[in-house]
Amino acid sequence: MAHKKAALKDIKQSKKRTARNKNVKEHLGYVKKQVQKAVEKKDLVRAEEFYAKLVKSVDKAAKRNIVMKNTANRRKSRLAKKINALKKSV
Repeated sequence: MAHKKAALKDIKQSKKRTARNKNVKEHLGYVKKQVQKAVEKKDLVRAEEFYAKLVKSVDKAAKRNIVMKNTANRRKSRLAKKINALKKSV
């Protein structure tokens, strides 16, 4: 356990940040699942709606260094491919 006041404050801040980051990552996973479900059901409207939310959330998380920029771009790209394939099939 830390003894100095600054070290104790740092531990407190770390816990707060960790909780916030975890919440954001869970949200990203939820939105990603929604896009995937919509694609599986061949529901283009819902897929595009959730994809827009995903792009916004992922970009914001990347900007705040919660996920890396390349990871964010990869996630967007993979889901965009699925949506584009769905557009062609419909």
